[in-house]
Amino acid sequence: MVTIEASREVAAPVAKVWSIISDLDNEPQYWHGTRSVKNLERKGNVIEREVVIAFKDSKCRETVTLDPEKSVKINITDGPMRGTKVITLNPSGGSTKINVVWDIKLAGFLGMFTGMVKKHIAEGTNEALDRIAKAVE
Repeated sequence: MVTIEASREVAAPVAKVWSIISDLDNEPQYWHGTRSVKNLERKGNVIEREVVIAFKDSKCRETVTLDPEKSVKINITDGPMRGTKVITLNPSGGSTKINVVWDIKLAGFLGMFTGMVKKHIAEGTNEALDRIAKAVE
C-alpha cells in the first residue's frame, strides 16, 4: 500500500469549504486527475459512482460516504488502483484545515510504477488543495 498525505489551511469557514469538497459532480474542476464522474446510485450520504481518471482514461468504481462538514471518504473498489482517499475538515476559528490521506495499491503491472504514481498523485493533491483554497478565499 502507498500512503500519501497532504494538508492545507484555508481562510474560510468550514461550511464554505464543505460546499466545494462535497460537490461530487464538480470534482474534476479541482482534482484534475479525475476526468469525469458518473453517479450510479445514491442512498442518503452514500454514493456509488464510476470515475474516469487521467491514467489512460481508466475507469474506477468508487463508494463515497459524506459526513457533512467533517469528511468525504472515498473507497476505490475497482480499477487500476484500489484503496481509499479521505478528505477531512478541521475548523479553527474562521479558517479550516483540509487534510487528504490516500491509502492505495496499484493493480497488476502498475505496481512497478508505484514511485512515479505516488509522486504524481501527491503533486495532483497539492494542486487540488491550491485550487480549492483559491475558490474559497
